[in-house]
Amino acid sequence: MSEEFLGLEELSIRNLGVIESAQIALSPGLNVLTGETGAGKTMVLTALGLILGGKSDADRVRTGEDRLMVAGLFAVPSGIVEMVEEEGGTIDEGSLLITRTLTRDGKSRITLGGVPSTNSRVFDITNNLVEIHAQSGNLRLSKPQFVRAALDRYGKLDEQLDAYVQQYELFRELHKRITELQRDEANREEEVAKLKEFEKVFLALDPKPEDLHDIESELSRLENVNELQEAAATALTLLDNDEASVSSLLASAQRALHAASGKDEKLEEIANRFSDEIFALNDSLSALQRYLARLDADPAKLDYLQSRKAAINSFIKKYGEGTEKEIAFLQLIERGRNTAERLADLQGGSGRIEELKTQLATEFATLKELGSSLSSARQNSAEELSERITTELAALSMPHARVAFIVNTSNPDDPKSFASHGLDEISIGFASHTGSELLPLGKTASGGELSRVMLAIEVVLAASALVPTYIFDEVDAGVGGKSAMEVGRRLWKLAQQAQVIVVTHLPQVAVWADNHLVVRKSESGSVSNTDVSHLGPSERIVEIARMLSGQEESATAQEHAQELLDLVAAARGG
Repeated sequence: MSEEFLGLEELSIRNLGVIESAQIALSPGLNVLTGETGAGKTMVLTALGLILGGKSDADRVRTGEDRLMVAGLFAVPSGIVEMVEEEGGTIDEGSLLITRTLTRDGKSRITLGGVPSTNSRVFDITNNLVEIHAQSGNLRLSKPQFVRAALDRYGKLDEQLDAYVQQYELFRELHKRITELQRDEANREEEVAKLKEFEKVFLALDPKPEDLHDIESELSRLENVNELQEAAATALTLLDNDEASVSSLLASAQRALHAASGKDEKLEEIANRFSDEIFALNDSLSALQRYLARLDADPAKLDYLQSRKAAINSFIKKYGEGTEKEIAFLQLIERGRNTAERLADLQGGSGRIEELKTQLATEFATLKELGSSLSSARQNSAEELSERITTELAALSMPHARVAFIVNTSNPDDPKSFASHGLDEISIGFASHTGSELLPLGKTASGGELSRVMLAIEVVLAASALVPTYIFDEVDAGVGGKSAMEVGRRLWKLAQQAQVIVVTHLPQVAVWADNHLVVRKSESGSVSNTDVSHLGPSERIVEIARMLSGQEESATAQEHAQELLDLVAAARGG
């Protein structure tokens, strides 16, 4: 795994199903959850689904309780950090906290980085954090957009795709210019006159994208300068005056504490905190004094800003489109920047249209070449990827199954065939036995088959590290013995590239764990913090013996458990 860990660090659950309370610490590598049937292992998936913005179900609230609460702490990449901060949330040392509460009457609340959010927004932001594979889970690899991205990443086609996208945008803009010119050709003189009038107003106004916000902010300050001065002056008087200054009182308290702090470490620690708080207060006082010194009434500037605001509003009202003022304003700025080019096109007449058509044909030829090359590269990558995944399936007790990444390419001679992602629609086909027809993966595979197919796909794609965390439930359905050992081996292999969390009942899978957690149900039928524990080496032998024979105290079962652990240690190289 990479030195910088990305993934789920901790999961907290309260009053979810049979779980009264649980605090689960996860680690890099392969995390395995085991326990007897009904102990609440799959509640981990339910909790994560809620945390990631999934649908809520009030029936999940523990019997006798009013609400459930789940929280997840994720170590996230910089891209997620930026999105959370844009939402007003905070990231603590690279970790993002998401919480979800659900009441028995169905009311749901979700927070992202400490601020309230919506389920859909949290889902959008965290969509690339966790991949859950279960019979009821979200099958991302049945979605064309994700399948295409996976294939392109496997084939290392990013540069080819970027070149194609750049050419596609150039072709589309040129085609749009020609269409607009042809549409306006009959009314060329009228359009030229309108554009010249717009250009004159635009150049005189010289609008900037930040104008709307900056003018409103400055107007608010100037229009309320007396109230702002009074507030700042009152705060300064209360905090820093000759008779009873907060800063002087704090300083006196600090001196008193320091006089005796050498006699007690705890008191010394408190005294040091006072020092930090005094420094922060003095810094705030200085900032407030500077603010008050600069806060002057400026009637001339106020008049100018009011006039400019009125001119911008008039400009938007006359030329803007739509009901969203800010969007209309930004669109007008973009239009103003392109006015000179648009005028040149119109004033060029029919000759200009023919000139652009010739250029369009040249650009289309380049687009066709790039699109066809991208399609060919995708086809080659799809064949190689399909073969590797099918080979993986043979070792997962599916020797006759076949997976194929199917690339359907549209007619490259038709400009309408081209889209922002190329000429191709890509899907995954699956056949469970020799001679059977390839059908869409999500529609033809059983739950157990689907989990193993997804495991095979993820293992092959692992070098691309599509998401930081993979979670598997029922991946071992219908397998045992040697095949189960191979499932464990492949989960461990995937865990070399990303964090993997597995809920399993098979000892042959559990022995591959880097972090083995067991969930036990108390005699009352509930699960509390004391019932979810990390297993040390000797405890693992007992748990694996239980999984093997149902009798954790059996000496024979424990010997078999130790044998399995030794086999895995040898296979892992120690």
